[in-house]
Amino acid sequence: MSTHTRIAVDAAGGDHAPADSVKGALKAARKTDAEILLVGPPEQLEPEIQRCGGLPSNARLVPSADAIIEGEPATHALRRKSSCSVAVAAKLVRDGEADAYVSAGSTGAASVSAIYYMGMLPGISRPAVCVPLVGLAPKTVLIDGGANVDCKPTHMLSFAAIGTVYARRMLGIDAPTVALLSTGVEQGKGTRLLQESYPLLQQSGLNFVGNVEGYDVLTGKANVIVCDGIVGNIMLKFYESLGPCFTRWVVERLKGRPLVGAGRRVLCQMAAFTRVTRAESTGGGLLWGVNGVVQIMHGSSKAPHFERAIARARQAVEADVVNELRTEFTTIQQRCEQYLNSMPSAAEPHEALFPTV
Repeated sequence: MSTHTRIAVDAAGGDHAPADSVKGALKAARKTDAEILLVGPPEQLEPEIQRCGGLPSNARLVPSADAIIEGEPATHALRRKSSCSVAVAAKLVRDGEADAYVSAGSTGAASVSAIYYMGMLPGISRPAVCVPLVGLAPKTVLIDGGANVDCKPTHMLSFAAIGTVYARRMLGIDAPTVALLSTGVEQGKGTRLLQESYPLLQQSGLNFVGNVEGYDVLTGKANVIVCDGIVGNIMLKFYESLGPCFTRWVVERLKGRPLVGAGRRVLCQMAAFTRVTRAESTGGGLLWGVNGVVQIMHGSSKAPHFERAIARARQAVEADVVNELRTEFTTIQQRCEQYLNSMPSAAEPHEALFPTV
């Protein structure tokens, strides 16, 4: 068995694949001792590999028969293309031939492939996306960032566990505080989902500090802020819009004035502000809850983003986040067993995604 971390790259996935996926992956390979597995149709990948100077000793090509085309419904496409690049990458992790996979292709296809071929961790029925609020709140993570829109209290519990492991392993926080994002700090505030999730988190053994409101998100009041995917996605996009909006506001007020001295310095600072509020999105995010490390990237990712995503996937593998989450959630379930048994099951049979293997 290889002693190096092995990262499978869906090199046929993404708006700029295979040129940028191959270029970024091979650049990462030449900077590290990790083993890089380029997955995709050889006739597409080999010309790009040659343009990049060939394969270094720690990279190899893993052939796939096809690739998912952007816009294809994920489940339908994977039924017809069970040997497509993203499915082959997921199978490599399942079979122990890779430690993680990275994809900038269809998010749905990457997620469905992970769930079907790798499975979910025990007790966790849905994957989730963690969003670190780098720049303005470097010790805070928001979860879920948009993967789940119709949630139950048990999902919120798994989000809290995922966020705790992320904050501990990826942000270096020993005892992360956890809070529910609500309309007020009192226990009875918010939707029925939040009201039912509150006592569950209280019994979880996590460092639960109650509810926080919108203006607490960037203050560091909690390291892990739990919400459903609709709220989380809105928060994330609002957060990423702050830099461009403030920049436009400043530019409007500087109209007609020479951009020298203080005015020029302000614009430079606003550009830096925009970069930090969007920094996390440049390498995508980890898909948490599946039985393996999966790094999901934006479809528009370019070569530097692939390089960054590979580094993040490697960090997650070496931090052993999957096994820590498995252990963490098993302990939480034991603490909440009586309460959980009184609730309707949130389990969802993922086998129903495909009629046959």
